[in-house]
Amino acid sequence: MPAGVENAFAAVDTASDPPTKRQGQTGKPAATSTAKAKADSTQAAVAAPVAAPAQPAAPQSEAIVVTGLSRQQKLQSAPVSATVFTAANIKDAHIQGVSDFIALTPNVSITQAQQAGVSFITIRGITQVRNGQSPVAVIVDGVQQMDSRQFTQDLYDVGQIEVLRGPQGDLWGRNAIGGAIVINTRQPTNTFYAHADAQFGNGADYRGKISFAGPIVKDRLFYDVNFSEHSFGGLLENVYLNKTVDRSNEYTGRGHIKAVITDNLTADFRVGFDETQGGANNYHYQSAKYDPSRPCFLDPTNPFGGPAPDANRVSRTFCANNRGYNQRDIRNASFRLVYTQPFATFSNTLGWVKINEYIGTDQFPYTATHGSGYDGTQTQWAQNTSWEDEFRVTSRSDRRFRWMGGGYFLDTRDYLASTTGADTGNGIARVSTSPLYGYAPNQTLTYFGNSDHNQDFALFGHLSYDILKNLTAEFGYRYDWNSLNQYVNPESSGGVPAGCTMSGGSCRRTRWFKQGQPKGTLTYHVNPNLTFFVDYGIGFRSGQFNQNGTAEAANLPGVYNTVKPEVANTVEAGFKSQWFHNRLTLNGSFFDTRDRNSFYFLFVGSVGAQILVNINKIHLTGGELEAKYSILPGLDVFANGGYTHSSITKYTFDRADQGNWAPYIPEFTANIGVQYHHAFNRWLGFFGRFDVEAKGKQYWDPENATPRSAFNLYNLQVGVESPNRKWSATFYVNNLTDTRYNAEYVSGGFAQPAEPRMLGGEIQYTY
Repeated sequence: MPAGVENAFAAVDTASDPPTKRQGQTGKPAATSTAKAKADSTQAAVAAPVAAPAQPAAPQSEAIVVTGLSRQQKLQSAPVSATVFTAANIKDAHIQGVSDFIALTPNVSITQAQQAGVSFITIRGITQVRNGQSPVAVIVDGVQQMDSRQFTQDLYDVGQIEVLRGPQGDLWGRNAIGGAIVINTRQPTNTFYAHADAQFGNGADYRGKISFAGPIVKDRLFYDVNFSEHSFGGLLENVYLNKTVDRSNEYTGRGHIKAVITDNLTADFRVGFDETQGGANNYHYQSAKYDPSRPCFLDPTNPFGGPAPDANRVSRTFCANNRGYNQRDIRNASFRLVYTQPFATFSNTLGWVKINEYIGTDQFPYTATHGSGYDGTQTQWAQNTSWEDEFRVTSRSDRRFRWMGGGYFLDTRDYLASTTGADTGNGIARVSTSPLYGYAPNQTLTYFGNSDHNQDFALFGHLSYDILKNLTAEFGYRYDWNSLNQYVNPESSGGVPAGCTMSGGSCRRTRWFKQGQPKGTLTYHVNPNLTFFVDYGIGFRSGQFNQNGTAEAANLPGVYNTVKPEVANTVEAGFKSQWFHNRLTLNGSFFDTRDRNSFYFLFVGSVGAQILVNINKIHLTGGELEAKYSILPGLDVFANGGYTHSSITKYTFDRADQGNWAPYIPEFTANIGVQYHHAFNRWLGFFGRFDVEAKGKQYWDPENATPRSAFNLYNLQVGVESPNRKWSATFYVNNLTDTRYNAEYVSGGFAQPAEPRMLGGEIQYTY
């Protein structure tokens, strides 16, 4: 990777300060520097990727700067297991969404299923479930995402992505139990910048992006605006309706104003939106038996006499008489101030988001049969309005003793309404805050509605001390208080507290959860090319309420209205190294985690109940290895792999499952590939890339009833480009061999197939 590209983000604003002479760290210009110097420095850094040569010299990976540890540090010296994607990496790997970079990250996986706002991340065996919070903190331009429905948005105009594995709760709080994902977009400078990108592919896949950035007042005021549109017609067909089910349309936009108010005070104001519409709930119930004379209808003599559930059985055609529909709208804004003094940097970040998401679909068993008692409709409507504020004070980075401290506050207000309805063949009525019990065309049969007002308070601090010139000890601590308040809609069909009526009464449930999150780290720099580190940390994910009434409706032993908080104790050891004049980068790590109260998802199709339960104790062990070697200028090979062994050591819900593998965790992940940039002359060059993604065996339930077998995906890109990377035209194929597998499997035989082979072309130009 070109050195200019890797240095590009040394100028990204973080709460650090003057440059340091210390090994492995970097900082911002001193407070005495002028605004013009700051702007010019940023301009030079950000402009570097645009002018990167097509045939780079040997990589200088130690120059990549990570920001996810609160202060800027060089990747190869930072005491954290991390995978970083620079601007050039993002372009080369054709990263356009969160699943793209996660697929290239060892021991991290993601499932995107059901609807736009639903995704499930697993990182080192710490998992996410439907209706649950993420196991990672996600920070975009210094602002932490407040709801997991924000995560799955299109990525564009991104400068750097950092995936930090291991508990980061001492810095980022209650959801960083498994790690953190830090996304920094490209920064505006004194140089005008414009970028356009167009893409087309099979399944009527069209995507367009456009960005503009530059100065409003030289050296003082800058702007950045960008828009993206993505339209996908779909590749999976409902053969009963003769329509695709996986269609989607997404429109996004962002605006950014950056002001250098004084030489030591900067302000950033950002706004954004995302509007998504598309298909939803594209599941099969595998035990449904179809009528031989009417292929999409249930066999009236034995409707559920079909094959036994199998996570490897894949069907890409559907039969539901209702076409699933999903709509998600996101609005967000943030304001950030950074004030630098000779002894420390002060930062305050204020963020706000509002999310509306609706889904209306056919109900279990997802067939053309309706009005027979074997079929129905289901809807879910969710609304979230949240705001947060974080204040940090960070000491200078060029001191033997360094410190950081601050406070955090989060306020969220949610409404969640889940229904089932009678399928009369007249479509699906939209239900939100009130049920439609008497609506004949689509009468509400069950309704669970609740409003939640949750708050999180946290105080945190971090200390670093250089015991020796090459030996550093660090200790961080954060304490979170999480307040949950739930108001149950008295119109709900179940789970209404005694005395709760429309005129008032006892409709409220409250709980408090609190947890300290310490982390200690010891780092030893053998030399500039070899670093060892060990750490121990405790991560925390807050408990939560199950939706009111769902536990009662499920009528299962061990299912409760409240899910306990999850706490994970992790010890880790790792190394980072470079060899052969930095042509080879080799990093590795090992971890051992004791996880208490991991979340597990249950679905009861007959009543549409989505329920969370706790798995009492899980033991996780594993590690990662990452390598990249520059064979020749422009020719690189890369490989990474992650392994996680999981074992359920205590499960009171069903003790027979103790000793089994934990659900949702691939046994291994791996990625290996080669890429080549070659310039024919000053105007024309070639680019090619081939890589393989490997996913290991994965169980979906504590019973280990049916695993999804290991599989490989092969991806290819070839194209032409200008040697300075200003323009390119590329052909790509994802899942080259059209491997068939299920993206998600839910215990009991509910399966959603993954997308087939995707291929297309892309052209882009940067001015």
